[in-house]
Amino acid sequence: MKKTLLAGVALAATLAFAGAANAQLKFGVTGPITGPNAAFGKQLTDGAEQAAADFNAAGGILGQKIALSKGDDVSDPKQGVSVANKFVGDGVKFVVGPFNSGVTIPASEVYAENGVLMVTPSATNPRVTERKLWNVFRTCGRDDQQGAVAADYIVKNLKDKKVAVIHDKTTYGQGLADETRKAMNAKGVKEALYEGVNTGEKDFSALITKMKNANIDVVYWGGLHTEGGLIVRQMRDQGVKAVMMSGDGITSDEFATIGGPGVEGTLMTFPPDPRNRPEAAKIVAAFKAKGINPEAYTLYTYAAMEVIKQAAESAKSLDPKKVAEKMHSGMTFKTVIGDLSFDKKGDITRPDYVMYTWKKGADGKITYVQN
Repeated sequence: MKKTLLAGVALAATLAFAGAANAQLKFGVTGPITGPNAAFGKQLTDGAEQAAADFNAAGGILGQKIALSKGDDVSDPKQGVSVANKFVGDGVKFVVGPFNSGVTIPASEVYAENGVLMVTPSATNPRVTERKLWNVFRTCGRDDQQGAVAADYIVKNLKDKKVAVIHDKTTYGQGLADETRKAMNAKGVKEALYEGVNTGEKDFSALITKMKNANIDVVYWGGLHTEGGLIVRQMRDQGVKAVMMSGDGITSDEFATIGGPGVEGTLMTFPPDPRNRPEAAKIVAAFKAKGINPEAYTLYTYAAMEVIKQAAESAKSLDPKKVAEKMHSGMTFKTVIGDLSFDKKGDITRPDYVMYTWKKGADGKITYVQN
């Protein structure tokens, strides 16, 4: 009887251990996997998939392997909320994304109410973190920070030029344009034209006519590469030589594909290229071995996964609220984009926007190069 009992206890312990070893930790990655902004969705999914594979190969997080689900929000706020509700229903505890600020804000509230921690690698609108939700973090900077860098550049280098501020009426695009405009105005430079366009618009003839009539020299674009590329192409087709300046929303080589040769000389704010960081060398090589160029937010996504892993291991817990507490503690995380720590809002304490110029390389390809 005693032997049978001991054998039963041993079997139960073995099954419990096997269950723990085989347990799955549910992560989600969400962004515009399809639609006009799919280039950015691919950056997020590439980064999350590589991180999950690397972590699982090393034993997972606290002994649990990551099971990664993908959610396609098509850059639409309503779809982002639907993805969030599905993730919650599926038992996802940690989410990387969304990409767009306008999607992140409503989706984050679903996650907050349901005990899910999220880290966006790309949503830069200040309201993402100003609401001080317990569960919201980002590995990127904010629009008020990059808007200030853009305004400084305009004031120092383009002060006597006529500037148009154009945006796509979205939370991100108009938010970034308005932050740049506000910082520019505060330094004594007033825009000659301020206009909004609609996402998905294809014909910008009326806008370009207004640019011509106002003798615009510089076009500040608050929006993504899709409409931004079309605006540049149509400006050049109609003889407008104004320089375009924009933010992180055009950090995809598709900007040059859409905009054509006329994108050369475009100015852009983005943090120092993470692909050049020594911490990223091994991961960049792994991406390139798969034929993936880990541009823009790919490594910011990988870093978001690293932060969650390190915070969970430090907290010795997979409870999202305990992981969030560790992330809010001021702890320094070692990531592929460098050392990161977070303030009480969930913002990184290391904002670092710089200026880039789109240039043609020796291979004939036009891409963004840090100034």
